[in-house]
Amino acid sequence: MKIKLGVFILLLSMLFENSFAQSGKTGDAPKHEFRGVWVATVNNLDYPSKSTPWPTAHKEEWKNLISKYKELGFNAVIFQIRPAGDAFYPSEFAPWSRYLTGKQDLPPKPEYDPLAFIIEETHRQGMEFHAWMNPFRLSMDLDSSQLSIRHAFYQHRNWVVRYGKRYYLNPGLPEVRNHLRDVVAEVVQKYDVDAIHFDDYFYPYPIANEAFPDSLTYKYYGAATHKDIGNWRRQNIDEFVELISTTIKAIKPEVQFGISPFGVWRNKDKDPAGSDSRASVSSYDDLYADVVKWLRLEWIDYVVPQIYWNIGYEVADYNKLVNWWSQHQYNGKVYIGHAAYKIGQDAQPGWQEPDQMARQIRLTRRNRRIDGSVFFRSGSVLADPKNLKDTLRYYYANLALPPKNENLSLPIQAEPAQVKVKNKRGDAQIRWKPNKNDVAKPPHYYAVYRFKGTTVRDLEEATNLIHLSSFATKDKKYAILDKRIEEGETYTYAITAVNRANSEGRISEAVTIQRKNGRIVKYKSQAAKARKRKKK
Repeated sequence: MKIKLGVFILLLSMLFENSFAQSGKTGDAPKHEFRGVWVATVNNLDYPSKSTPWPTAHKEEWKNLISKYKELGFNAVIFQIRPAGDAFYPSEFAPWSRYLTGKQDLPPKPEYDPLAFIIEETHRQGMEFHAWMNPFRLSMDLDSSQLSIRHAFYQHRNWVVRYGKRYYLNPGLPEVRNHLRDVVAEVVQKYDVDAIHFDDYFYPYPIANEAFPDSLTYKYYGAATHKDIGNWRRQNIDEFVELISTTIKAIKPEVQFGISPFGVWRNKDKDPAGSDSRASVSSYDDLYADVVKWLRLEWIDYVVPQIYWNIGYEVADYNKLVNWWSQHQYNGKVYIGHAAYKIGQDAQPGWQEPDQMARQIRLTRRNRRIDGSVFFRSGSVLADPKNLKDTLRYYYANLALPPKNENLSLPIQAEPAQVKVKNKRGDAQIRWKPNKNDVAKPPHYYAVYRFKGTTVRDLEEATNLIHLSSFATKDKKYAILDKRIEEGETYTYAITAVNRANSEGRISEAVTIQRKNGRIVKYKSQAAKARKRKKK
C-alpha cells in the first residue's frame, strides 16, 4: 500500500505525540482552547469567492464554508467585515463593499443584512464570531472611480492621505479617531459579535524612500509636545486603541477587543526588552503600535501575534517568539497566528517540511501561557498544503470550549439543565431543557459530557466532551443523537450551562444508560435490582 510521504511523517508525529501523552510529559488537547481561522473578504480572497448582489449565493457559500471549519475542529471565525473603508453590512458610516455585491454601495438584491446572517450561522455551529476591521485603510489601489460618493474618500477628503498605491485615513487627526469609534460602536450595538478584531495595519508598512505624508499634521498637533514624530504617531495609536476599548466596554462589556500585530514587537538590538530576533520591521518602530503597552494597561483582551516564520528560522525563530509573547500577556490572552499560506510555498526549507505545522501546534500547546491558535487564512487552510487538514483533524479531534474570560464578571446559572436519554432506533437521544429559572434567559450555550461507565469523572478531560450546543441559540428544544454506543456497554451523560465568559455552571444530574439487544435502556445497578426484588 502506498502512503504519501507527508501523511507518513504526520503519522510518525502522532505516534511521537501519543508516546509523550501516555508518559505524562505532555497533556492531551486542552478543554479550553482558541481555534480560529481568518476569513479575508478583501479582493474576494476567501469569501465570497465571487461578488454578487444575490443573497442566496452569499448564504449557501457561507453555510458551506462554516461546515468545513466545523469539520476541521475550529471554534472561532475572524471575519473581515470592513476591508477598505467599506462594509459587509448596512452602515451609516460606510458604503456596501464591492467585494460583496460587485459594486461599491450596491446593496444585495433583495436587500438583507449579510452580517446578521453570517453571525447567526456561525453561532448556530457553536463557534465564536470575531468582527475583523481594517480601520485606517481606505483603498487597495488609487482608482477613485471605484469608490462610492458615500466613501470617506469623498465624504471627508481632508482626512485622506495617499501612501504608495493606496489611500488611508490619517491617524494623526482626532476627528478620524472619533469617526472610527463611531464605526465600531455601530457594529457592537447592532450585532451579536463576540469580539472586535484589528490586524497589524495601523500606520502602514514603510515603503522605501517614501515618507508617510503627515508632516503638516504633526506640525499642527504634535510638534509642540513631541520632539520625535515616531513618539507622536505611537501616542495617536495609543489614544485610538484606548478609545475603541472604552467604547466597546461601555456598550457591551462582554464583547472582547483583540489585535493581531506583526510578530515582532521590537528586536533586542533596539530594546533589551525586545525579542531575540533580527526582523527588518517591528510593530513598535515601524507601525507605531505599542502592543505590549496595550496588554499591560488592559486596553485589549487578547493578542494574536503573526508569527509567520518557521521553527529554527535564524532571523525570527518561531519557538523563541512564542516564548517571548507568552511572557508579555499580563491579564490578556495570547493566541498564536500561524502562516498556513506559507506551507509548501515559501522558499525557507522549514516550510517544505510536512510536519512543520504539527510541530508548531505542539510547541504552542506546551506553553501554558498560550491559549490557542489562529490560521491565516481560510483559502490556504482549505487548499490543504502538506495535508494540513489531516493535521488539524488530529490535533483538533476533541472538542474545545473557547478560553475562559476571567476578566469578565457574569452570572453563572445556579441550577443545571434537566436531562433525559431515550432510545432512538438503537442510538442514544440526549434531550435537555433549561432549568425553569433560566427559561426567560437561557445560558449562552450548553456542554454535553459522556463518560464510559456509571460515574461522572474528570470534567477537564477533553475526551469526555462530546457536544457544544449552538451559541446564543433561539431554539426552545435541545437534543443530540449519540451514535457511538457499543452493545453491552454502559454510559453516563451530564450537561453544564455555559455563560458568555465560557464559564460553566453546576453539572446536571447524571443519566446512565446501557445498550442491550440493540436498544438504549436505563441502567439499573445491582443494588437497585436487589431493592426491586426485595420489594416484590
